[in-house]
Amino acid sequence: MGVNLNGVLLAVDAGNSKTDVAVLAPDGSVLGAARGGGFQPPVVGVPTAVDTLAEIVGRAWAEAGGAGSSPAFAHVTACLANADLPVEETALQAELLGRGWSRSVRVHNDTFAVLRAGLDEPRGVAVVCGAGINCVGMTPDGRTARFPAIGKLSGDWGGGGGMAEEALWFAARAEDGRGEPSELSRALPAHFGLDSMYALIEALHLGLVPLERRHELTPVLFRVSAGGDPVALSLVHRLAEEVVALSSVALGRLGLLDEEVPVMLGGSVLAARHPQLEERIRELLAERAPKAVVGFVTAPPVLGAGLLALDEAAAGPDAAARLREHYGV
Repeated sequence: MGVNLNGVLLAVDAGNSKTDVAVLAPDGSVLGAARGGGFQPPVVGVPTAVDTLAEIVGRAWAEAGGAGSSPAFAHVTACLANADLPVEETALQAELLGRGWSRSVRVHNDTFAVLRAGLDEPRGVAVVCGAGINCVGMTPDGRTARFPAIGKLSGDWGGGGGMAEEALWFAARAEDGRGEPSELSRALPAHFGLDSMYALIEALHLGLVPLERRHELTPVLFRVSAGGDPVALSLVHRLAEEVVALSSVALGRLGLLDEEVPVMLGGSVLAARHPQLEERIRELLAERAPKAVVGFVTAPPVLGAGLLALDEAAAGPDAAARLREHYGV
């Protein structure tokens, strides 16, 4: 084959909408990579979801020089969406072990990939706010902090989807007089070329505007907030409260509140760095976790999965630096 595939590692970052995998040499070099669709075991079942993942892994393996042979790795680190509970991690790990790719498999929730991508060492806390919201923390000795993060059932508030729903609720009440007046009642329907919240409610209810397009309203909410609208600003500040509540609790669980430690912010909502949101997060963290150092993660999460794989292999800082260089970080 011309390529030595002994001791290679597999890194997987499988989100709801896309999956990235990388085949790594022990020195941190990327030998092969591939991208595919989302990973949704709650929708299709664990075996079918892993079947889809296997096709992507096969393409990365072939690119690494393994065409004509079955994928075989010294270790597999898989950071997977919908691995929200330990019982789900266990089921996914069993399925991956059953594929015969490796006798060493470690499954994490995909938020851990975002966290590790932003850290020079596996020590810190990350809050990710994209479509939903989640928080995890880790220490070099293997301790972790996490939340179920499965929506309102587990006490969550926020995320792009949740923020859009809240904006719609306040805008509807602003228009019909049940709530405080807000520019949201004009800005939200205008985004879809409509002239009233009633028209937008009707369009969403009848499917004239697909429900999945509601996420487009989150940037509108931030724009209205930046214009000084009190209702919109209150939602932005509430999201800041949630981010700080998650991160400070995670820091406390890990015994890190009194240490200088990174709190990394990622996901589309936080990475956009809306000034009002960022300023409020920093203010609240200064009160509740004054030694926390805020950072932002813009690196691809598959980098974090790769760094976790290198951690498992005790690869050392040179390998981590080589992998970061590959992803331009």
